[in-house]
Amino acid sequence: MTTRLIVLRMVAAWLCISGGLVAPRLPAGEQPNIIVIMCDDMGFSDLGCYGGEIDTPNLDRLAAGGLRFIDFHNNAKCSETRASLLTGLWHQQSKNLKRPGHVTLAEVLKPAGYATLMSGKWHVADTPPERGFDRYFGFLSGCINFFNGEDWSTGENLMRLDRQVYTPSDGFYSTDAFTNYAIEFIDEARGRQQPYFLYLAHNAPHFPLHALPEDIAKYRHRYRVGWDEIRRQRHERMRDMGIIDDTWQLSDRDPKVESWSEMTTEQVDFLAPMMAVYAAMIDRLDQNIGRLVENLEQHGELDNTLILFFSDNGACPYQRLRGDILRPGPADSDIAYDARWANMCNTPLRLYKQYAHEGGTLTPMIAHWPQRITAGGQLSHFTSHIVDIMPTVVDIAHATYPTEVDGQDVLPMEGISLLPAFAGQSDRGPHPLYWEFSGNHAVRDGRWKLVAERSKDWELYDLSQDRCETNDLSDQHSDQVARLAAMYDQWAQRTSAKNHKKCRQMKPSNQSQLFSLDEILGRTATP
Repeated sequence: MTTRLIVLRMVAAWLCISGGLVAPRLPAGEQPNIIVIMCDDMGFSDLGCYGGEIDTPNLDRLAAGGLRFIDFHNNAKCSETRASLLTGLWHQQSKNLKRPGHVTLAEVLKPAGYATLMSGKWHVADTPPERGFDRYFGFLSGCINFFNGEDWSTGENLMRLDRQVYTPSDGFYSTDAFTNYAIEFIDEARGRQQPYFLYLAHNAPHFPLHALPEDIAKYRHRYRVGWDEIRRQRHERMRDMGIIDDTWQLSDRDPKVESWSEMTTEQVDFLAPMMAVYAAMIDRLDQNIGRLVENLEQHGELDNTLILFFSDNGACPYQRLRGDILRPGPADSDIAYDARWANMCNTPLRLYKQYAHEGGTLTPMIAHWPQRITAGGQLSHFTSHIVDIMPTVVDIAHATYPTEVDGQDVLPMEGISLLPAFAGQSDRGPHPLYWEFSGNHAVRDGRWKLVAERSKDWELYDLSQDRCETNDLSDQHSDQVARLAAMYDQWAQRTSAKNHKKCRQMKPSNQSQLFSLDEILGRTATP
């Protein structure tokens, strides 16, 4: 083992016991089942239990019986979040599972006696059966047609059942199919009397905007009031629910995005159905989570099953339109909403997927486990990150995280256990968080966050007073900028992330995108 790895492991061991974050282990023989549910490209305020107007009674029920985290973060991008979830490392360390020196959750839990099951989107290197999963159903790429399973980019069939190509039949809808197989795999594990770990990676509500007609009908007219009014309503509901307070001031509308009042009737007819279909996709996702929970209840397993639900990044600001079908929903449509609706879905935050600002990284996270989380309906202010899932799972499963596999050194876990958060603690202690993707980068240490867009200089925010990053304090606190900037560059060097200088040298970001309404609708849009 290298000297560097020895030092890193000593540091990791210290982190686990410092800051009052000693995580009590469960008694032997009481391994819970573990279900990790990740959705795709969902905004911070889309769920009903986070202030949204979309009907999500099943997730709302889990939140009422568990914890809602309001400071839980991802890596702001699909593959990169999945890599950190699976390995407990910063995504740069495994290069989305392409580099050696890591293990997956499945590879850690299998020796602890767990059946390791996965259904849904993979989107990292290798395949689930090659990385420790006993059973797998889903697709290996990043985006598919919800009705036929074809890869969005190539048209290939990258659907798999274990190691075999799977061809969807008539009536296929991916959100339903992923849940069907998840329940089937759980039933098999029950037959073997094994505790199980299920990683259920839904592709909803990622584009293309595909939903079933009966779900779309519920939302057909709901969004014709526009993004400005929905943002206002969400912000007000979030305050009434206690999710936010005066430190969460509603950020300004993205300056690229027009006022809804400027939209013509033709533009409203084009834009409003996008959000209606998106809402229908989340509604169907919630229905399927309800089916899974009902199955656990029927078998008396709900109380001792840890269920975690979160999104892989914030709302997606990409405009997508292929072909001449302008109304989303059916299998032959190929469209996504753009930054206009994404700005609303991330209420009250700034920016989106791929950015290191809160709109890119902050996700709703629900933790439900009645045997251990007894303060149902509470909000958790514990600052946390997707890298914390691995140490949490190692704790509760009585698993052993290896130091080497097949003669290859394994990097130590980067996160900390969430068991203290489940018990009501709110202080993460001295455990900074870091982000970097495509030149967008940040470091968070306690209340201070230093963040920069690609090609731009640092911004500094005091998140204890300004959760929505509306007041840049970099000019007033140069000492904090210097301290955090040094921390970031040291982390970047250690993990092979881009340092600040390299990020500054990149071209400006074009990740926030809008449809050209003039071009699409064939007329001059209202200025």
